[in-house]
Amino acid sequence: MKMDSIQLHWEERGHGEPLVLLHGNGEDGSYFRHQMACFSGKYRVMAVDTRGHGRSPRGSAPFTIGTFAEDLRDFLDQRGLDRVHLLGFSDGGNIALTFALRYPARLRSLILNGANLFPGGVKRRVQLPIILGYHAASLLARLDPKAVPKRELLALMVEQPDIPPAALAALQVPTLVIAGTRDMIAESHTRLIHRSIPGSRLALVEGDHFIAAKQSGLFNKAVERFLDRLPQEV
Repeated sequence: MKMDSIQLHWEERGHGEPLVLLHGNGEDGSYFRHQMACFSGKYRVMAVDTRGHGRSPRGSAPFTIGTFAEDLRDFLDQRGLDRVHLLGFSDGGNIALTFALRYPARLRSLILNGANLFPGGVKRRVQLPIILGYHAASLLARLDPKAVPKRELLALMVEQPDIPPAALAALQVPTLVIAGTRDMIAESHTRLIHRSIPGSRLALVEGDHFIAAKQSGLFNKAVERFLDRLPQEV
C-alpha cells in the first residue's frame, strides 16, 4: 500500500484525447521522443517519469509495480483525466497492465509493449545476469546505501510482476500487445498475454526489445493502426 503522494514529472505535447506513455526500467519519458513527435498531431501525448526515475522523486513508498500504478492514478486525478489511452513499455507495460486490472474504467485503450506477467516471461539468457546483478547489489546495499537504488531497480525485474494469466480474462479494454521479433520477452509469453486478454490484437515488429526507439516507424504505424480502428466515443 502506498505511504506517500508525490508529484511525477512529465513532458506534454499536442491536443486531443490523452495518450499517456510509461517508460521502462531505469529510463525516463525521453525514451518516447519518436512517439511524442508522431502522435502529438492528433493526441495530447504525456510522457511520464515513473517514481524514482528521470526527474520524478523516489518518495518513501514501496518501490513496486503496484505503487507505480497508484502513482499513475494520482497523476490522472490531479489533471482531471477520466479516461486515457495508455501505452507502457517493458516495466511500463507491467505498470499499465496492473493499472488496467485495478482501474479498467479509466482506460480508453491499452497498449502493452514488451510487457511480462512474471519474471519467467523474460528469456533465461537475459534474466540470469539480472538475477546475479540483483544478488550482488543486495549484498552491497547492506554496506553502502548508494547501492540501494540499483537493488530496487533490479528487484522490479527479479521479484515482479506477479500477474496470473487467468486474471487477464476480466479485461474488456481494447488492447494491443506488441513486441519485437527478437525481444527479451519470450515470444511464447507475449502470445500468452495476447491469448489471455479477450479481443486483444497482436503485433510483432522486426527488432529487439526497444522497437519504439530503434524501429519507431514500424512501431508507430502498428500503434496508429490500432488506435484508428477504435470505435468513436459517444
